[in-house]
Amino acid sequence: MTNPEARVREHVQDVAARIHRWIVVSIVAIMAVEFGFAIIRGQWLNALLILIIAGLLLAPTLLGDRFSIRIPYEFQLFVMVIGFAALFLGEIRSFYYRFWWWDIVLHTASSFLLGIFGFLLVYVLNENKNVNISMRPRFIALFAFAFALSMGVIWEIFEFAMDGLFGANMQKPMLGDPSGLTDTMWDIIVDAIGALAVATLGWWHMHWKKQSFIDDWIHKFIERNPDRFRG
Repeated sequence: MTNPEARVREHVQDVAARIHRWIVVSIVAIMAVEFGFAIIRGQWLNALLILIIAGLLLAPTLLGDRFSIRIPYEFQLFVMVIGFAALFLGEIRSFYYRFWWWDIVLHTASSFLLGIFGFLLVYVLNENKNVNISMRPRFIALFAFAFALSMGVIWEIFEFAMDGLFGANMQKPMLGDPSGLTDTMWDIIVDAIGALAVATLGWWHMHWKKQSFIDDWIHKFIERNPDRFRG
């Protein structure tokens, strides 16, 4: 007889899978329509950005299938929603100009996301019996912070390159600073704050053995990839 808790987990997993599938289909459909309009209007830069954005949003799913890694649906949804809001709505639909707070919210959310990813990456390796490493909680937290912040810096480099090579306007000029440097620095500062918050939460979770959503995601990842944690 199936354990009631196992049945509940399977039901939650099925619901999450269906939600993930519908969100993926909806986002791909919206971007396909927008890509078609960009081609018809001759907006080649927008068309290129849409293709890049689509690749970034689908990367977790595609890479998970390619390397047989089952990424928790909650994490995949988090990636797609933040990516869609930041890249498609923010850049293509100009939400960064329509709402002054859009950039702040999205950079904070993305730094949380990257911090969680960095934390999960090292924590899972640390717990994997097939990988001979053992790291203290503070080092794992430091790695998560550094990983999230470095990814934020790489994104700023990408924005600078797109503006310089293709004449995009991803670095948003601010009052008194048409170069976009102030916007870049504030983005990095916000990234650092979000990354520090996640690193602190992760350290607190490991040091004091407190339950958190990070713990739930770790266990879900291990449950969905049992072959990688044998031994």
